[in-house]
Amino acid sequence: MRLIRKRYSPEMKAKIGLEAIKELVPLNELASGHAVHPNQIAQWKKQILDFLPEIFRLKHSRSDREREALQAELFQQIGQLKVELDWLKKKSGHQRV
Repeated sequence: MRLIRKRYSPEMKAKIGLEAIKELVPLNELASGHAVHPNQIAQWKKQILDFLPEIFRLKHSRSDREREALQAELFQQIGQLKVELDWLKKKSGHQRV
């Protein structure tokens, strides 16, 4: 006979982990109320606490990507303007040799 493992959604894990972080209910009561082993809840709680600093880094990295995209667009515009200026200089006869 094969045991079927329970699978919990990420939303469920986050909800239970957040309840464990709040510590309003003892871990054993929380575990029995959700039919989850206390060690599993402790593990989810640890994962949440470990990942919290990353939330703020992700916001920073997103602004870095936006800045890099803007910079690339501006470099492209500069290049286009330089080509147009060189063409105008050539056509007007004011190009230096």
